[in-house]
Amino acid sequence: MSNLRISEAAELLGVSDDTVRRWIEQGRLTAVQLPNGRKGVQGRELAEFLRATAEAPEPGVTVAASARNRFRGIVTRIVKDTVMAQVELQAGPFRVVSLLSAESVDDLGLEVGKVAVASVKSTHVVVEVPER
Repeated sequence: MSNLRISEAAELLGVSDDTVRRWIEQGRLTAVQLPNGRKGVQGRELAEFLRATAEAPEPGVTVAASARNRFRGIVTRIVKDTVMAQVELQAGPFRVVSLLSAESVDDLGLEVGKVAVASVKSTHVVVEVPER
């Protein structure tokens, strides 16, 4: 099992050594005895702690966006496995299909019947001229 010194854990967490020690005192992390007699943290526990505390900050209200093509519609279909998902949105006469992570679908609370907005920004857009 991999154990880390408090200074190594602090560096990985982006905090000071004292903060890691405080978290150990508060019971947020568990200290282990290292071979040199000093305190450390189990690597597995640190990984779980990082996952549990790695919340993305709320972006707040958007006042501008670089994507110009926005389609407001209703989710009509979701096909999801453990990693990826396909979400279909009917926006007026347009069917918009997006491939995104299953985690994103869960985080957004997407489900069939929910209103959503698809923002499209692409460096490769094909424009065709129909026959007259």
